[in-house]
Amino acid sequence: MKAVIFHQHGTVDELHYQDLPDPTPGDHEVLVRVKAASINHLDLWVRMGIPGPPIPLPHISGCDGAGEIVKVGKAVTGIPLGQRVIISPGISCGTCRYCRTGWDSLCPAYQIIGYQLQGTFAEYVKIPKDNAIPMPDGLTFTHAAGIPLVFLTAYHMIFTRANLRIGEDVLVMAAGSGVGTAAIQLARIAGARVIAAASTEEKLHVAKQLGAHETINYSDHDLARHVKELTGGKGADVIIEHTGGENFKRCLNALAKNGRLVTCGSTSQPDLDLNLRLLFVKHVNILGSYMGAKWELLEVLKLFQQGKLKGVVHQVFPLKEARDAERFIEERKNIGKIVVVP
Repeated sequence: MKAVIFHQHGTVDELHYQDLPDPTPGDHEVLVRVKAASINHLDLWVRMGIPGPPIPLPHISGCDGAGEIVKVGKAVTGIPLGQRVIISPGISCGTCRYCRTGWDSLCPAYQIIGYQLQGTFAEYVKIPKDNAIPMPDGLTFTHAAGIPLVFLTAYHMIFTRANLRIGEDVLVMAAGSGVGTAAIQLARIAGARVIAAASTEEKLHVAKQLGAHETINYSDHDLARHVKELTGGKGADVIIEHTGGENFKRCLNALAKNGRLVTCGSTSQPDLDLNLRLLFVKHVNILGSYMGAKWELLEVLKLFQQGKLKGVVHQVFPLKEARDAERFIEERKNIGKIVVVP
């Protein structure tokens, strides 16, 4: 098969499009012919060498994907060849206390396809049978590939961690990102008033089209002041944040008393200095959020089936141009998802 692989961590120049042996599925696995895969910031971090669990080298990135079942393991039943599937990126043990209570992303054995395991930037990928989810009708492979990681992450942040309620004011940071475009739509479904913040007017225009009630260009405005103006001096009840760095501190100033700030990443900078007085005086809640449970992804797909959500795909690249595709994201040119097609 053709695949994009890196043999050592570094820049996009470490990505190589080359021939590799086709994967062989184990007894409880299936082999998927990848029709489309989307790129996430996690793929960039994995390629650069993110601190944390060891990454197998040489490595194929790609957490998200959609395709067709072409082979099944000896113990797999009920999955027909040719089945169109979306790949669920998270793999857990299924038996620990976290898995039993619906928190499988906290499982000690939790792994992400394309991170700790070989990924979807290839013509074929083998995955556990339970990670092959039938595609909802009406979705193209291109749009389906961009759903799992960002919509699962946003759903978990909004409904499970923040418990966003009807009528609350929610600020969605980096509104032009994959998580941002998903969060805007999910927050509308929750019945909240959505304030979208991004760095360009083009991204804010898309945010409006997705349902944002108000927008803020945080490259031109004092974020906290503008949020308070839009909320009658109160601030945002909930903030969806994943950039880190100075934006994180700006978000704390924009948060209402007793507000909830949910963070799932640090695309700009993971380290920062905080004034702890701001936390206890305003009685704020800072909530970490990591991926989400498989049942939450199934809820997301129901919403797509009902026509309540739509994927935002900015551009499609041939897989062999993965360097250009990842560079496009590094330069923050994308609005929504970048997809690669083998």
